[in-house]
Amino acid sequence: MKVTDLRGILTYVPNFREKVFVIALDGEIIESENFANLLLDLAVLRSLNIRIILVHGAGYQIRKLAAQTSEKISNDDGTGITDETTLKLALLAANRLTHEMMEGLTNSDLRASYINAVIASPYGIIGGVDHLFTGKVERIDVEFLNALLEKGAVPVVPPLGFDGEGHTFRVNSDAIALSIAISLKAAKLIFITTSEGLPKNGDIVRQLGVLEAEEYLKKNKSDVPRELISKLVHSIKACHEGVPRAHIINGRLDEALLTEIFSHEGVGTMIYANEYQAIRRALKKDVTAIVGGIQKSVQNDELVKRSRQSVISQLQDYFVFEVDKSVVGCVALHQYPAQSTAELACLYVSPSFENRGIGRKLITYVENLARERGFRRLIALSSQAFTYFQRKAGFNHGSIDDLPPERRVKHDQSRRNSIILIKDLEQTDPQKVTSLSS
Repeated sequence: MKVTDLRGILTYVPNFREKVFVIALDGEIIESENFANLLLDLAVLRSLNIRIILVHGAGYQIRKLAAQTSEKISNDDGTGITDETTLKLALLAANRLTHEMMEGLTNSDLRASYINAVIASPYGIIGGVDHLFTGKVERIDVEFLNALLEKGAVPVVPPLGFDGEGHTFRVNSDAIALSIAISLKAAKLIFITTSEGLPKNGDIVRQLGVLEAEEYLKKNKSDVPRELISKLVHSIKACHEGVPRAHIINGRLDEALLTEIFSHEGVGTMIYANEYQAIRRALKKDVTAIVGGIQKSVQNDELVKRSRQSVISQLQDYFVFEVDKSVVGCVALHQYPAQSTAELACLYVSPSFENRGIGRKLITYVENLARERGFRRLIALSSQAFTYFQRKAGFNHGSIDDLPPERRVKHDQSRRNSIILIKDLEQTDPQKVTSLSS
C-alpha cells in the first residue's frame, strides 16, 4: 500500500475505531514467509484502536506431525471423527502454534493472551457414527474476551474447546471464529487463507451480497477449492447472524490484510450483509425490467430516457430492488473519480410499491456505496422530485459549477433545466448511515 493511500485509509478509521475484528488464520499461513508482515499489519490495526481477536487453525501442522510420526489421523480440520491419536497431534500442533503466535505478537509490541474462551460439547453421534473427541461450540465466554479487549490485549484462540469437566475437544477453527464474531457482534470476520478468493470465470469475485453468495455457492460449489468452501459457508452464516462483513483473503500476499480493509477494490472476496438485502447489483436479465419500469416516468418527464443499449453499457452502475424475485425499483450510481464526485441517477420505484420506503433505501444504499468508494460528494439532478431529495435525503441546492465537466455537457445538451442537488459525504454523520465499508 502506497503512502499516497493514507488519505483514503483515514476515511475508514472513524468507522472502525473500537470495533471488533475476528481474524481467523489457517495454520499454513502462520508458517508462511509473509506471517511476519501480517503481524505488522495487526500492529497497525491495533494502533488505530481496532480490537482484534485471533483464531488459528492447525490442520496443516497436524498433517505434518502425522507424516513425521507415521501416525494415522482421522481428520485434520475438526469436522470429522477425532480419535485419540488425532486429538493428541492436534494438542501438540495447537499449543506449538499458539506459542509461536504469542512470540510474534510480543515481538511486534502487542500484548496478547492465550485464552480458553470456547466452551464446547461433544459433536455426538451423527448417522450412527460417534465423532469421539470432535467438539462443537456450546458458547463463548464473552465476558472474558471483552475484559482482555478492554485492556488492549489481543486474545489468541486455538482450535480447541473445553467442557465444564475439563475435557478437551478438537473444534473447527472456522466455526470458532464464526461463534466469536456473532457473540461479540464483530464488525468483521476475516478468514486469512492460502487462496486468492472465490473464483469465477478465471477471475476473483471481489464482492457478494449474502444472498448472491448463497446463489454462488449453489451454482459454483464444484469450482470452489475445498479449503474455501468452509470459509464461504461460515461467511454466509456470519452475515445472516448480524456480522456486517466477512472477508476471504490470501495471507501470503504482502499487505493483503490492510489492502482488503482500507482500499476500495480489496484483494480478496468480501461477503456483505445489511438491511437492504433486497438490493443487488443489476444483471443483464434485469435490463428489460429497468427500461420498461422507467418508461412512464420518462413520459412524465420525471426521468431521462434511457435505451436498452445505454443501460447495458453502464450496467455495472445499476442496482435493483427485488421483491419475490421481481424488480420493483432501481437506481444508478455514476462515478466521476477526477472530481471525487458520484451521481445518484435513475431512481425509480414501481407505483405498486410506493410509500413503502423503497426509494429511501435505494438512496441510502448508493450513498453508502459512494462513501465507501471514497467519493466526497454525491450529486443528483431532478426536475420534479427535488423537494423529496432535500427533505428525505439531506441534499442541498447546488449549482452548475458543482457538476463534473462531462456531466455538465450532458446537462446542457438535455435542456431539461433540472435542479442540481448536492450532498457532502464527508460531513454526513457516519453513525446515522449503515456503512458498506470494505
